[in-house]
Amino acid sequence: MARTEKEKMLAGELYVAADPELVAERARARKLLRAYNQSTEDELQQRERLLSQLLGEVGAGTWIEPPFFCDYGEHIRLGARVYMNFQCVILDCNKVTLGDDVFLGPGVHIYAATHPLDADERIKGPELGRPVTIGSKVWIGGGSIICPGVTIGEGSTIGAGSVVVKDIPPYVFAAGNPCRVIRSLR
Repeated sequence: MARTEKEKMLAGELYVAADPELVAERARARKLLRAYNQSTEDELQQRERLLSQLLGEVGAGTWIEPPFFCDYGEHIRLGARVYMNFQCVILDCNKVTLGDDVFLGPGVHIYAATHPLDADERIKGPELGRPVTIGSKVWIGGGSIICPGVTIGEGSTIGAGSVVVKDIPPYVFAAGNPCRVIRSLR
């Protein structure tokens, strides 16, 4: 039995993003995001309702400052007390999981999306996705980019403006481009 493009996407295989099912799911997310991003600070219940419709899981006490952007939303799992500052972006063509008590500074981008490195394959149009996992009690400084397939260990701090291209162990301070461990926090 042939697998759907969505099944291939979530399995980390080459997939066609122009597939009608995926296009419809992204359109649904855009509508919910537009409503969320246009809501006011007085419309807290509406914001909670919109996030619960958009995201795969939203832990208690989670707060996302608008504007916020994502591809699908349903592949994003947020633990309790997650805070995302303004202008955060999550490209969730694969699972993106944030543990409890994760703080994202303004303009943090998390990318599960990637493309083939081979130019001849890339121009054919298929895309790839790799899961991103951010452990509990992580702080990611403003303007940082978390690349596909990365895991950031519990209790770590990522310095502002970092580009995280490989896994970061638990309880370290890491920063730079490419991001590297600066020191242990324990």
